[in-house]
Amino acid sequence: GSGAGADMRTEISAAAAFVTRLLRAAGGVGEEQLRCFRECLQEAMHEHYKHHWFPLVPSKGSGYRCIRINHKMDPLIGKAAAMIGLSHERLFQLLPSELTLWVDPFEVSYRIGEDGSICVLYEGPQPGGKVAKQLESRTSCKEEWRIGRSSPSKSYNMMTVSS
Repeated sequence: GSGAGADMRTEISAAAAFVTRLLRAAGGVGEEQLRCFRECLQEAMHEHYKHHWFPLVPSKGSGYRCIRINHKMDPLIGKAAAMIGLSHERLFQLLPSELTLWVDPFEVSYRIGEDGSICVLYEGPQPGGKVAKQLESRTSCKEEWRIGRSSPSKSYNMMTVSS
């Protein structure tokens, strides 16, 4: 049967794969761990979103589904990381200190840094079809992500303050 739950697999899988890619890019985490992390994250997201997924009103519950790291670790990412033995401290070294990931029906997008631009990761065929608006920003975004990786993050120094 295709209940609400069946329809969010693509979106969840796109989001989980993205976080996994960020971890892989940072280095130091084995492929087997990454695979396990991705599966755990998908499962945690599925559980968390189960009753908060409204394909007919995609923006409804968006804040609830939002995955966010802002000098505090997102609980879903933290939970999946714990399964492969990564502490929150280690995660903060591996992932951007500010990351927002919106997982909505038909669209998964992210922003790195509080004032970064929003990039679309996945866009599904939407019944209402509001496709035109993001297309122009998409290519510049992917490039920006690559460029962003090579220059050291500006907020990095603030993270090393000892408690």
